Amino acid sequence: MKISVKAIPNARKDEVKLAGENVEEGLIVKVHAPPEKNKANERVIEILKDYFKADVRLISGEKSRKKIVEIL
Repeated sequence: MKISVKAIPNARKDEVKLAGENVEEGLIVKVHAPPEKNKANERVIEILKDYFKADVRLISGEKSRKKIVEIL
C-alpha cells in the first residue's frame, strides 16, 4: 500500500496524525530530527514502522516535505 506523507522536521516531539478521515488520505509525521544528512527521513521511516508494525520504504520525496512511502 502506498501512502502520502507530509513530514515536518524540527518538531518538538515525534508524532503521527491522519491528514484526513483515514490513512488512505495521507499522514502528517512530525519528527524532532533536523532535515540534514537524511536524519529526518530516517526518523520518519522509523516512526512509520512502529505505527504500522510493518516494513516501510520511501518511494519518493527524499528532499521534499511531501513524500510517498510504501507499507510492505
